[in-house]
Amino acid sequence: MTEATLRRTLEHLTRLVAFDTRNPPRAIAGDAGLFAYLRDMLQGSGLTCDTVDLGDGCVYLLAVRGAPQVLFNVHVDTVPADPGWTADPHRLRIEGDLAVGLGACDIKGAAACLLSVLEATTGPAAVLFSSDEEAGSSRCIREFLTRSDLSPRTSDMSSGTASHPTFRSVVVAEPTRCRAVLEHRGIGTATAVFSGIGGHASAARALRDSAVHEAVRWASLALARAGASETAGAAGSLRGLRLNLGAVEGGLKANMIASAATVRFGVRPPPELPPELALAELFALAPDPARVRFTPGFLAPPLPAGGPARLTAARQAASALAARLGLPPGDPVDFWTEAALFSAAGCDVLVYGPGSIEQAHTAGEYVPLADLVEAATRYRAILS
Repeated sequence: MTEATLRRTLEHLTRLVAFDTRNPPRAIAGDAGLFAYLRDMLQGSGLTCDTVDLGDGCVYLLAVRGAPQVLFNVHVDTVPADPGWTADPHRLRIEGDLAVGLGACDIKGAAACLLSVLEATTGPAAVLFSSDEEAGSSRCIREFLTRSDLSPRTSDMSSGTASHPTFRSVVVAEPTRCRAVLEHRGIGTATAVFSGIGGHASAARALRDSAVHEAVRWASLALARAGASETAGAAGSLRGLRLNLGAVEGGLKANMIASAATVRFGVRPPPELPPELALAELFALAPDPARVRFTPGFLAPPLPAGGPARLTAARQAASALAARLGLPPGDPVDFWTEAALFSAAGCDVLVYGPGSIEQAHTAGEYVPLADLVEAATRYRAILS
């Protein structure tokens, strides 16, 4: 059974990797390409499919068979191919005990495992495929949740506008080395636009008036704050703000005082600190608040969601879910997943999938074949 499952999983993974679902450019359609393939495979396995195209490359497909208790969620979009790729990223290659291809690890490998397992089983099942996780908006999951309630039930699956069933238990697929992740950071992004007074760079006022200098002064304080936070909190916990200055732009020439500068940044605080409060702490570090405009971007809660008051109960519920599904528990992780949105909606949720986050978004991205076998085996046990 293992060899046959792996062979079929690799056949599916070959097809899935071949579909260009890079995000951006957000050119994913709900009636063609990868989603057409998913729909054909799932309907052939006895699942009823409901595809919802929200536009702008945001598509999700809910497939249901029977009256399942657990919902699996997998995103099928990928990041753009890293310039370091030395071969076609959309052609799956087997190199020793690794399957190499764009999205093989994050997270088409899990999608391929589920497709092969669904073909080999006949019991109740529910899988939600989405296409905008890498866009930093999670519009698909948010929309799915607005069309759902919080009690398991059946519904009319014939229309994209029909309400969907919601499941108290959710398994979100991300690269976790086949361990059940029960906790991760929240995330918040923002843009800071600094103002200055332009002029000739020989003026003594350049030190004070340059927008770039003001941006650097704030950035220095923010980085110092983030560095100090890494030693706060209990050892072994998710400590620190994990600040990243993703892009810094401003000025025109070395002999001109910059009149404007922009910093785009993100922060991933521990579960105890809501991301909006983490951003507020960073905003407050501005040397001169009158010279900067902060605009929040993507904000999403941690896993578990709900704030400090709910953390203990939510952790216990997720741990019980992992035990019930027979999934070995793993450590908390620093990366964010859409499991947090299901948690915020009141679901018991965990993150589980083949591959390592260290391979995600890299040139030569791969997933170990052994991970595909283990994930498929675990998925089959749950569906059985």
